[in-house]
Amino acid sequence: MEFINDLMQYEFLQKAFFTSIMVGIISGVIGSFIILRGMALMGDAISHAVLPGVAISFMLGINYFYGAVLMGVLAAVAIGVVTQHSRIKNDSSIGIVFTAFFALGIIFISKAQTATDLTQILFGNVLSVRTSDMWITLVIGGIVLLTVVLFYKELLVSSFDETMAQAYGLPTRAIHYLVMVLLTLVTVASLQTVGVVLVVAMLITPASTAYLLTNKLWIMILLSALIGAFSSVVGLYFSFVYNLSSGAVIVLVATFLFVLAFIFAPKQGVLWRSIRARKSKSAA
Repeated sequence: MEFINDLMQYEFLQKAFFTSIMVGIISGVIGSFIILRGMALMGDAISHAVLPGVAISFMLGINYFYGAVLMGVLAAVAIGVVTQHSRIKNDSSIGIVFTAFFALGIIFISKAQTATDLTQILFGNVLSVRTSDMWITLVIGGIVLLTVVLFYKELLVSSFDETMAQAYGLPTRAIHYLVMVLLTLVTVASLQTVGVVLVVAMLITPASTAYLLTNKLWIMILLSALIGAFSSVVGLYFSFVYNLSSGAVIVLVATFLFVLAFIFAPKQGVLWRSIRARKSKSAA
């Protein structure tokens, strides 16, 4: 009850609340496509690759959004170029590019004069969200959700069967890079909330939880968005009340929900699968 009163009273908490909800929703939506396309490692790569862009933005005195998006897109393109024009496989390309970008980011951080702000970007601090950050997150959220709605069929077909998508004449490479751009935008939107280190958890954990609960993509996207938003709000509550790291608490809440689904999911849960296995043995 005290948290609700504070939420109604303090502007910084209101900004943190709205930003957390939007981050949870868009992370869940894009995360659903990321895990279906087997691109979890790519999410990790993009989240680390934006670091030099963030550092350069702080050094130039501009909003980190611009540098982070630029570096994220460059990293995605670089990974695609290395994979398509050499014998190097995709996972190796990801490892080469994202570690190079991350190392570059570490060097730039050592040269930057805003170590406190950069620490928040690394580990997240949703309670320090500025008005500009909130609006950027809301705009990114609108762009991501609108794009998914407009290109839902193309994303659906290419995520489940890329060969079939090519047979239908869909531009699978363009769709791939579209997903990369959306992933970069979501990553940048999540930086202030959960930070570079933990952003991949918000992309993967809610979507993986939803994946255990349904076999239909649209239901999976909806559940993933709800789980992401719920984790963000509950994490915000505990981080505010107990003065804990917001990013870490949000991720732990999402992980707790995944563990519940892992054990108790009606069809995929470990508990019910073991019960059905015992019944099958008894019947035999």
